[in-house]
Amino acid sequence: MSLLLWVLVIVGPTGCVAVDGQRSQKVTKPAVETVGPKIARPDQPDATQKAYENFLLASVALNQGRYQDARAHLEQAIRNDPDSVYLNTKMAILLKGLKKYPEALAYAQKSVNMDPQDTRTLALLGDLYALTGKDDLALAEYQNILKQDPDNKRVRLLLITILVRKKQFEKALAQLDILIEQDPELIIAYYYKGRINLETGNYKAAENALNEALKRNRTLEPALFDKATLYQITERDKEAASAYELLLSLYPDNIPARERLVEVYLKLGQKKDAAHQVELIKKHSKPGEPERQFLGLIYLQQGRIDESIAELELIVRAWPKDYKSRYYLATAYEEKGDTEKAMEQLQLIDRDSKYYRSAQLHMVQLLILEKKFDDALGVLEKLMAQDQNNTDLYFMLAAIYEAQEEYDKAVDAVEEGLKLNEKNVDLRFRLGVLLDKAGKKQAGIGEMRKVLKIDPKNADALNYIGYTYAEQGVRLDEALSLIQKALKLKPDSGYIIDSLGWVYYQKGQYQKALSTLLKAATLTGEDPTIHEHLGDAYFKLKEYKKALQNYEAALSLKHPEELRIKKKIAEVRKHLKTGN
Repeated sequence: MSLLLWVLVIVGPTGCVAVDGQRSQKVTKPAVETVGPKIARPDQPDATQKAYENFLLASVALNQGRYQDARAHLEQAIRNDPDSVYLNTKMAILLKGLKKYPEALAYAQKSVNMDPQDTRTLALLGDLYALTGKDDLALAEYQNILKQDPDNKRVRLLLITILVRKKQFEKALAQLDILIEQDPELIIAYYYKGRINLETGNYKAAENALNEALKRNRTLEPALFDKATLYQITERDKEAASAYELLLSLYPDNIPARERLVEVYLKLGQKKDAAHQVELIKKHSKPGEPERQFLGLIYLQQGRIDESIAELELIVRAWPKDYKSRYYLATAYEEKGDTEKAMEQLQLIDRDSKYYRSAQLHMVQLLILEKKFDDALGVLEKLMAQDQNNTDLYFMLAAIYEAQEEYDKAVDAVEEGLKLNEKNVDLRFRLGVLLDKAGKKQAGIGEMRKVLKIDPKNADALNYIGYTYAEQGVRLDEALSLIQKALKLKPDSGYIIDSLGWVYYQKGQYQKALSTLLKAATLTGEDPTIHEHLGDAYFKLKEYKKALQNYEAALSLKHPEELRIKKKIAEVRKHLKTGN
């Protein structure tokens, strides 16, 4: 929950700050005019009398919940007494409640112009500036109030929310220190301090502040949640699990905490506990509710595709504008192999949604897989017309041409993208790959070296150069060094381990190559190139049956060089036949 929202939750509508269930006792002395409209005496003009009568009618309408009637009566009252600070302020408050913020702002400004010393009206003006996106003006108003009334906790808290929104975190923390100095038992100040430090990555300070908040209220739900989150972020998974368990023992309906606990349990390998929490999420929510989105995503991650689709389908039927659920529903259909339904869901994601561009790019990928290249280009061209400066779109344009083996066009597309950002590592890496595919290996290696100048720890570029040299059988010592550097960065990458094995093979160290390649195969699963490499290593070691098994596996996995593999199979069969 945002800091601003917590202000609205914890700060009461009267402007007093709730502290451990108590209201602060400081009351600002009201300006004379804000006490209420003066009761008209017989000698007063009729207009003032009418203003008072309309104010009374407005009050009755407000008490009965007839807000539009109340507004009409207040408007009439103001017409009769336009210089009344009280009436103009009342109208600003009413319009604020009706979320008519620009209109409310006009009345509040008028009130402040008539009485610049009324801190309550100044605070109202600041609130309306904040609600209409005029943060700098809101800051100025709040700071002005605090000069007059430095003990105003509500205004200082609102000032902090604006500072946080403007990412002026140090200033926000300084204001919180003032609050804590004024009132060392102000729980919300410690909580905010913890929250800000958590968001800025100062985890030790965050933990200390959250502990201070919980010392004063051990059941404060947001502090318990953020403390558990802190443990999860810092990979203190057992502590995170305990913290979420404690939170849920107090607040069993906290679905986000239960979802987080599922993630922690899965990371700890506690699959049964995770499954139990999934069942509890079902128990505490109804099918089709947005809270069930998490179940759809968990099922998707676990490969339970039909269950994922069932949960997400219910949500998008009930909540058609839940575009996150719709996006992942499309992903689930794609995993199931139903490209048509995946496309249908992606097409329903609205242009104004933050998932729109991702959905459109996902559609392009699906169209490429279906070899509908013209359709893919059509979708992409519309996106590029809307956003010509997006490098991701040039990356995708290159992918369309690459799929058609039009490598020169793909290279041109990437180079256009690099004109926008020449240090874009992804585009630079892709350019190297495309140049290699176009038969320009040295140029490709040159691009990979440019990647390493931008990002010296780019494991993929290190591996690419090393493997290219290994494939060519040249500069093998340099290849070995590059691949070993890559492996330090990605020690569990089966593909980098395969490259290492292939360097050993090219250096004639066949036994060492075999043990390395076997490890690569274990990590990557069924990969045709690794099976070919294993076949080659077994062949050199004269283990022809195992060589044949791996060559045949490479062929069955649709190795791109089918003819080459068939020749190797023929050769190994000769050796098996002759026994040599």
